[in-house]
Amino acid sequence: MDSILRKNLMLSAGAVATSYAFVSPRFAVSLAVGAALEAMNFRGLRATASMILASPVEPPRRFGASGFGARFALLALGIGVALYVGAHPVGLVIGLSLIIPAAVIEAWRTRPPIDEAAPGLEPDDEGWDLWNPWLAIERDPEDAEDDEGDDPA
Repeated sequence: MDSILRKNLMLSAGAVATSYAFVSPRFAVSLAVGAALEAMNFRGLRATASMILASPVEPPRRFGASGFGARFALLALGIGVALYVGAHPVGLVIGLSLIIPAAVIEAWRTRPPIDEAAPGLEPDDEGWDLWNPWLAIERDPEDAEDDEGDDPA
């Protein structure tokens, strides 16, 4: 998670510098405020999710729900204050959204290596017919036979 926050800081700094140079100082400050709000929101999400997922057997629902609710309430308050003092709305939204590309880039960088020697089915193997890609479960063989008769084509 720290690598995501580092990547987010790099993207945010680049976006703020670029917007300061090409758009306006108000836009750049709004973008920086949005990036700071979403970084705090992401840290809160991480802390709350870690607490819920690390709980033995039964997740503490009451605190988990209030933790998520409090996080959103604080985020809404921060956005409201920023807009009230004159933040540029587009810059604020861009700043709030920079965590997404940071997370995608880090997920792509840390993906497991592709194993070319891993076993796999041939493209025309009948085993593919026993898998439901929409539900990510195996199909019941009886349902697979019923589906074959329903094809109107």
